Amino acid sequence: MSKVTTGATMSLDGFIAGPEESGFDLLFQWYGNGDVEIPTASPDVPPLRVSAASAAVVEEEWASTGALVVGRHLYDMTNAWGGRHPMDVTVVVLTHQRPQDRPEDDEDFVFVTEGVEAAVARAKELAGGKDVVVNGGQMARQCLQAGLLDEVGIALVPVVLGSGKTLFGARGELGELGELGELSVAPVQFDGPVSVVEGTGVTHLRYRVKRPLSS
Repeated sequence: MSKVTTGATMSLDGFIAGPEESGFDLLFQWYGNGDVEIPTASPDVPPLRVSAASAAVVEEEWASTGALVVGRHLYDMTNAWGGRHPMDVTVVVLTHQRPQDRPEDDEDFVFVTEGVEAAVARAKELAGGKDVVVNGGQMARQCLQAGLLDEVGIALVPVVLGSGKTLFGARGELGELGELGELSVAPVQFDGPVSVVEGTGVTHLRYRVKRPLSS
């Protein structure tokens, strides 16, 4: 059955990015510390080289994913991944305004302006029964707030960033849908970890969102 999931690489002190979008070189060292190569579909993203344990996790997640939902901030920050997402699936971009250089939707990117529920619904249509992955802290937060999120995957890495952005942080990201204030559904409980995989320089954890959410 199709699920709505999110995932992030996270430091030991709970940050998915350092101040002013820093720290990614430390957070994503595990993308290049192994012997198993995983090709990407993006012309701007080189193949991953990860440990065998991490490769099994990544390959399973990529194979089960049918579409992604991201915010405009991530789309712009990555320069649209050079035209195609590394996972080789259609990306639904939630935005206030369509980019001028993309007047029409195509198999690479679809733009939605009506809110996160509409973006997830469109992604489910495109996913063809596979899972929908929500990428970026702001999008993950909005899906959790709306009761749309089913699972969370965390790639926990042995680094402390000290400060930065958390996965479900209270403030919106520049270029997305503004500041949201406190997470009104908190506290939120999760089942698990339902899986634990130890890779090289990373521990892969997965949790399921408990229903119903607190109010």
